[in-house]
Amino acid sequence: MKKIVHKSAAPLYAAAGVWVLYALLFPLYRVTHFLVVIAASAVVYFVARLFCRDVVEEVKEEEKKPAPTGNADLDKMISDGRLAIAEMKRLDDSIEDAAISADIQQLETVTQKIFDQVKADPQKLPQIRKFMNYYLPTTLKLLNAYDRMSAQGVTGENISGTMTKVQEMMGTIVKAFEKQLDSLFGAEAMDVSTDITVLENMMAREGLTDDPLKKATSPADNGST
Repeated sequence: MKKIVHKSAAPLYAAAGVWVLYALLFPLYRVTHFLVVIAASAVVYFVARLFCRDVVEEVKEEEKKPAPTGNADLDKMISDGRLAIAEMKRLDDSIEDAAISADIQQLETVTQKIFDQVKADPQKLPQIRKFMNYYLPTTLKLLNAYDRMSAQGVTGENISGTMTKVQEMMGTIVKAFEKQLDSLFGAEAMDVSTDITVLENMMAREGLTDDPLKKATSPADNGST
Protein backbone atom coordinates (compact mmCIF):
# COMPACT_ATOMS: atom_id res chain seq x y z
CA MET A 1 0.00 0.00 0.00
CA LYS A 2 1.19 3.49 -0.85
CA LYS A 3 0.61 6.26 1.70
CA ILE A 4 -0.33 9.72 0.47
CA VAL A 5 -0.24 12.58 2.99
CA HIS A 6 -2.78 15.36 2.45
CA LYS A 7 -1.78 18.47 4.38
CA SER A 8 -4.61 20.54 5.79
CA ALA A 9 -5.21 23.88 4.05
CA ALA A 10 -6.66 25.45 7.20
CA PRO A 11 -3.33 26.96 8.41
CA LEU A 12 -2.94 28.75 5.07
CA TYR A 13 -6.47 30.11 5.27
CA ALA A 14 -5.82 31.23 8.84
CA ALA A 15 -2.64 33.04 7.82
CA ALA A 16 -4.44 34.70 4.89
CA GLY A 17 -7.20 35.75 7.26
CA VAL A 18 -4.64 37.61 9.37
CA TRP A 19 -3.71 39.74 6.35
CA VAL A 20 -7.33 40.51 5.57
CA LEU A 21 -8.18 41.34 9.19
CA TYR A 22 -5.08 43.49 9.63
CA ALA A 23 -5.79 45.40 6.43
CA LEU A 24 -9.32 46.15 7.64
CA LEU A 25 -8.32 47.30 11.12
CA PHE A 26 -4.85 48.82 10.78
CA PRO A 27 -2.85 50.80 8.25
CA LEU A 28 -0.81 48.80 5.78
CA TYR A 29 1.48 51.09 3.83
CA ARG A 30 4.79 51.11 5.68
CA VAL A 31 7.52 48.48 5.83
CA THR A 32 6.99 48.06 9.55
CA HIS A 33 3.29 47.38 8.95
CA PHE A 34 4.16 44.57 6.54
CA LEU A 35 6.73 43.13 8.94
CA VAL A 36 4.15 43.05 11.72
CA VAL A 37 1.49 41.34 9.62
CA ILE A 38 4.04 38.84 8.26
CA ALA A 39 5.10 37.93 11.78
CA ALA A 40 1.51 37.69 12.97
CA SER A 41 0.45 35.50 10.04
CA ALA A 42 3.47 33.20 10.58
CA VAL A 43 2.56 32.72 14.24
CA VAL A 44 -1.07 31.98 13.35
CA TYR A 45 0.05 29.54 10.64
CA PHE A 46 2.28 27.49 12.97
CA VAL A 47 -0.31 27.50 15.76
CA ALA A 48 -2.96 26.27 13.31
CA ARG A 49 -0.60 23.55 12.10
CA LEU A 50 -0.44 22.18 15.65
CA PHE A 51 -4.20 21.69 15.73
CA CYS A 52 -4.86 20.69 12.13
CA ARG A 53 -3.74 17.12 11.48
CA ASP A 54 -2.64 15.82 8.12
CA VAL A 55 -4.87 13.26 6.43
CA VAL A 56 -3.06 10.03 5.47
CA GLU A 57 -4.63 8.09 2.61
CA GLU A 58 -3.56 4.54 1.78
CA VAL A 59 -3.73 3.77 -1.92
CA LYS A 60 -3.16 0.34 -3.37
CA GLU A 61 -0.27 0.48 -5.79
CA GLU A 62 -0.98 -0.96 -9.21
CA GLU A 63 1.38 -3.73 -10.14
CA LYS A 64 3.34 -2.84 -13.22
CA LYS A 65 2.75 -5.15 -16.13
CA PRO A 66 5.91 -6.76 -17.46
CA ALA A 67 7.08 -5.72 -20.90
CA PRO A 68 6.07 -8.05 -23.75
CA THR A 69 8.60 -10.75 -24.50
CA GLY A 70 7.77 -11.08 -28.18
CA ASN A 71 6.50 -14.61 -27.57
CA ALA A 72 2.69 -14.51 -27.58
CA ASP A 73 2.31 -17.83 -25.75
CA LEU A 74 4.83 -16.83 -23.08
CA ASP A 75 3.19 -13.42 -22.64
CA LYS A 76 -0.17 -15.13 -22.12
CA MET A 77 1.34 -17.47 -19.55
CA ILE A 78 2.87 -14.53 -17.68
CA SER A 79 -0.44 -12.61 -17.74
CA ASP A 80 -2.54 -15.61 -16.69
CA GLY A 81 0.06 -16.48 -14.05
CA ARG A 82 -0.12 -13.02 -12.48
CA LEU A 83 -3.91 -13.30 -12.25
CA ALA A 84 -3.70 -16.80 -10.76
CA ILE A 85 -1.18 -15.73 -8.10
CA ALA A 86 -3.34 -12.70 -7.23
CA GLU A 87 -6.38 -14.95 -6.87
CA MET A 88 -4.46 -17.30 -4.57
CA LYS A 89 -3.52 -14.35 -2.37
CA ARG A 90 -7.16 -13.27 -2.22
CA LEU A 91 -8.35 -16.77 -1.34
CA ASP A 92 -5.68 -17.08 1.35
CA ASP A 93 -6.93 -13.84 2.93
CA SER A 94 -10.58 -14.82 2.60
CA ILE A 95 -10.49 -18.43 3.82
CA GLU A 96 -10.22 -18.71 7.60
CA ASP A 97 -9.27 -22.40 7.81
CA ALA A 98 -5.59 -22.49 8.80
CA ALA A 99 -4.85 -25.80 7.06
CA ILE A 100 -6.38 -24.65 3.77
CA SER A 101 -4.52 -21.34 3.99
CA ALA A 102 -1.23 -23.17 4.53
CA ASP A 103 -1.89 -25.30 1.43
CA ILE A 104 -2.76 -22.22 -0.61
CA GLN A 105 0.47 -20.53 0.45
CA GLN A 106 2.44 -23.58 -0.63
CA LEU A 107 0.58 -23.67 -3.96
CA GLU A 108 1.36 -19.99 -4.44
CA THR A 109 5.07 -20.54 -3.78
CA VAL A 110 5.34 -23.57 -6.07
CA THR A 111 3.26 -21.97 -8.82
CA GLN A 112 5.44 -18.86 -8.81
CA LYS A 113 8.54 -21.05 -9.12
CA ILE A 114 6.96 -22.88 -12.07
CA PHE A 115 6.33 -19.59 -13.84
CA ASP A 116 9.84 -18.37 -13.05
CA GLN A 117 11.37 -21.51 -14.56
CA VAL A 118 9.37 -21.19 -17.76
CA LYS A 119 10.14 -17.47 -18.08
CA ALA A 120 13.83 -18.28 -17.72
CA ASP A 121 13.57 -21.04 -20.33
CA PRO A 122 10.53 -20.57 -22.64
CA GLN A 123 11.28 -23.93 -24.30
CA LYS A 124 9.70 -25.49 -21.20
CA LEU A 125 6.36 -23.83 -21.98
CA PRO A 126 4.85 -26.94 -23.66
CA GLN A 127 5.52 -28.91 -20.44
CA ILE A 128 3.00 -26.82 -18.51
CA ARG A 129 0.18 -26.68 -21.09
CA LYS A 130 -2.08 -29.01 -19.14
CA PHE A 131 -1.07 -27.36 -15.89
CA MET A 132 -2.14 -23.94 -17.22
CA ASN A 133 -5.24 -25.12 -19.09
CA TYR A 134 -6.68 -27.53 -16.52
CA TYR A 135 -4.89 -28.17 -13.23
CA LEU A 136 -4.42 -24.55 -12.19
CA PRO A 137 -7.87 -23.18 -13.17
CA THR A 138 -9.64 -26.24 -11.74
CA THR A 139 -7.76 -25.83 -8.45
CA LEU A 140 -8.82 -22.18 -8.27
CA LYS A 141 -12.40 -23.22 -9.06
CA LEU A 142 -12.41 -25.70 -6.16
CA LEU A 143 -10.95 -23.15 -3.75
CA ASN A 144 -13.48 -20.53 -4.83
CA ALA A 145 -16.29 -23.00 -4.19
CA TYR A 146 -14.84 -23.71 -0.73
CA ASP A 147 -14.56 -19.97 -0.06
CA ARG A 148 -18.19 -19.30 -1.01
CA MET A 149 -19.53 -22.22 0.99
CA SER A 150 -17.47 -21.48 4.08
CA ALA A 151 -18.83 -17.93 4.05
CA GLN A 152 -22.45 -19.14 4.39
CA GLY A 153 -22.09 -19.82 8.09
CA VAL A 154 -24.34 -22.87 7.98
CA THR A 155 -23.83 -26.62 7.78
CA GLY A 156 -25.60 -29.06 5.57
CA GLU A 157 -25.07 -32.16 3.50
CA ASN A 158 -24.06 -30.29 0.35
CA ILE A 159 -21.97 -27.56 1.96
CA SER A 160 -20.21 -29.70 4.56
CA GLY A 161 -19.69 -32.59 2.17
CA THR A 162 -18.19 -30.41 -0.55
CA MET A 163 -15.92 -28.55 1.87
CA THR A 164 -14.65 -31.85 3.27
CA LYS A 165 -13.87 -33.15 -0.22
CA VAL A 166 -11.91 -30.01 -1.05
CA GLN A 167 -9.98 -30.26 2.23
CA GLU A 168 -9.08 -33.87 1.52
CA MET A 169 -8.06 -33.05 -2.05
CA MET A 170 -5.70 -30.20 -1.17
CA GLY A 171 -2.82 -32.45 -0.10
CA THR A 172 -2.97 -34.29 -3.42
CA ILE A 173 -3.07 -31.00 -5.35
CA VAL A 174 -0.03 -29.65 -3.51
CA LYS A 175 1.97 -32.78 -4.31
CA ALA A 176 0.88 -32.61 -7.96
CA PHE A 177 2.04 -29.00 -8.24
CA GLU A 178 5.37 -29.91 -6.65
CA LYS A 179 5.82 -32.76 -9.15
CA GLN A 180 5.04 -30.36 -11.99
CA LEU A 181 7.85 -28.12 -10.78
CA ASP A 182 10.19 -31.09 -10.40
CA SER A 183 9.44 -32.26 -13.95
CA LEU A 184 10.75 -28.97 -15.35
CA PHE A 185 14.21 -29.98 -14.16
CA GLY A 186 14.13 -33.36 -15.95
CA ALA A 187 16.37 -32.39 -18.88
CA GLU A 188 18.75 -30.50 -16.61
CA ALA A 189 18.98 -33.44 -14.21
CA MET A 190 19.77 -35.76 -17.12
CA ASP A 191 22.48 -33.41 -18.40
CA VAL A 192 24.03 -33.19 -14.94
CA SER A 193 23.91 -36.97 -14.54
CA THR A 194 25.58 -37.45 -17.92
CA ASP A 195 28.27 -34.89 -17.11
CA ILE A 196 28.97 -36.62 -13.80
CA THR A 197 29.27 -40.03 -15.47
CA VAL A 198 31.64 -38.74 -18.14
CA LEU A 199 33.70 -36.87 -15.55
CA GLU A 200 33.97 -39.93 -13.30
CA ASN A 201 35.07 -42.16 -16.21
CA MET A 202 37.66 -39.67 -17.45
CA MET A 203 39.10 -39.17 -13.98
CA ALA A 204 39.23 -42.94 -13.44
CA ARG A 205 41.05 -43.52 -16.75
CA GLU A 206 43.58 -40.87 -15.85
CA GLY A 207 44.17 -42.53 -12.49
CA LEU A 208 42.87 -39.52 -10.59
CA THR A 209 40.40 -41.53 -8.51
CA ASP A 210 40.30 -44.84 -6.66
CA ASP A 211 37.76 -46.14 -9.16
CA PRO A 212 38.58 -49.75 -10.22
CA LEU A 213 38.32 -48.80 -13.90
CA LYS A 214 41.69 -49.36 -15.58
CA LYS A 215 43.59 -46.43 -16.87
CA ALA A 216 43.29 -46.21 -20.64
CA THR A 217 46.52 -47.12 -22.39
CA SER A 218 47.45 -45.15 -25.43
CA PRO A 219 49.82 -46.40 -28.23
CA ALA A 220 52.42 -43.97 -26.95
CA ASP A 221 52.36 -45.70 -23.55
CA ASN A 222 53.27 -49.02 -25.26
CA GLY A 223 56.26 -47.48 -27.05
CA SER A 224 54.69 -47.96 -30.43
CA THR A 225 55.10 -45.42 -33.20
